[in-house]
Amino acid sequence: CVRVAQGLAERAGLGGGAGVIRSRDGQGPLDDAPALSRRRATLLAVAGLTMLPSISFSQHDIKTWRRSSSMPPLKGTDLNGREWNLADLKGQSVLLNFWATWCAPCKEEMPTLQTLHELGEADLVLLTVNVRESIPHVQRYARSTGLTLPILPDPKGVIAKAWGIVVYPSTLLIDTTGTPRQFVTGAVDWSGSEALGWLRALRQPAR
Repeated sequence: CVRVAQGLAERAGLGGGAGVIRSRDGQGPLDDAPALSRRRATLLAVAGLTMLPSISFSQHDIKTWRRSSSMPPLKGTDLNGREWNLADLKGQSVLLNFWATWCAPCKEEMPTLQTLHELGEADLVLLTVNVRESIPHVQRYARSTGLTLPILPDPKGVIAKAWGIVVYPSTLLIDTTGTPRQFVTGAVDWSGSEALGWLRALRQPAR
């Protein structure tokens, strides 16, 4: 589950949102081992049909990122061997998601992130960071669930710690200038109209 302590939530001026469980140490367990085309509309429909009935996407919280809060660098190699550097992605909007398989809400929203990845928006980069799990375990999970979206492994939680992430799932929405706009905690239907509206707004100048 969804875990809250301090860190990035505090730097962004966030408190606990709906459906968020507070933890003492803020860490998860280490693992032992605009209009859509017809194709896009079909993908969204399929995602809706395959979602688990227990999902409660209403229990999420979105807050504006404080302009005074700095954004740490992020570099890494995903499970497919592709290298990523957040600083190189200016000019595109970025959805940066922190998750783990030991977090039920993370697993519940993951199919909608996969759908968003399959939509292939040219000006949107979707990156996920898997926290505190072994790479072989994450690879097995990705294969078994058909995940092909970029997954940066963070087996010791180093990246999450640098970003102050102690809420799972947590998602940062970054605009085309490389500026964080919103910080989202809790499970979200990323293929739904509300979330697509957030992503469209990243292409517009900040108010």
